[in-house]
Amino acid sequence: MKFFLNLDTNILYDDDNRVFDLMARRWRRAAPAAMGGKQITVQDACRWLQRQADHPVRAPIAVIGPSDASPSQIEKAEGLGSGIAKLGLALLCDGRAGVATAAAKGAKEAGGSVLGIFPEADWRDANPYVTFSLAIGPGSAPYAAIVNASLCVLAVGGGYDTLCGIAHAKHIDRKVFTTDGAPTVEDIPAIDSTEETLDAISNVVLNTDGAEPTWR
Repeated sequence: MKFFLNLDTNILYDDDNRVFDLMARRWRRAAPAAMGGKQITVQDACRWLQRQADHPVRAPIAVIGPSDASPSQIEKAEGLGSGIAKLGLALLCDGRAGVATAAAKGAKEAGGSVLGIFPEADWRDANPYVTFSLAIGPGSAPYAAIVNASLCVLAVGGGYDTLCGIAHAKHIDRKVFTTDGAPTVEDIPAIDSTEETLDAISNVVLNTDGAEPTWR
């Protein structure tokens, strides 16, 4: 799928003569007269939607993973957090250590907003990169809340907690992508590179497969 943007009319369209409907977040057939822009990447299209169009996606992108993350997982999470922020999207994490801290750090340093939902009694227990801290109390299930609130979920490494988050995402038909040793689950794509993961996020934001029924 190729994307084109007409800056004169502020219209995003694809190579199948379909225009992106900002209100419905769906691709609709349009007359050729609506065309006439330059080709852009899927990430550029996502940035246009989030920063220049009138109806950006409000739902955040969730990043989940272990507190005892490996150095490669820390590096991957930080890069993803930075990339998410540069796309104009908010980051959602559990606000604690490891993958959550790395993703939050990347997003915060790239000028993004970070929402932390975590199972603690005090909102001040969140990592220092969290912009908005929501403490839902000990014994709660933060991953369920995180998945429910997100547009899509990225799992970076992880064990049983991460697997529970992935399972919940599948149960409620939320898109999930895994990387860097995350649990393998049938029908969930594992993506190696950060750029490919950001492309996958952008495709979800732009609803290129028509799976998202309503604007979020």
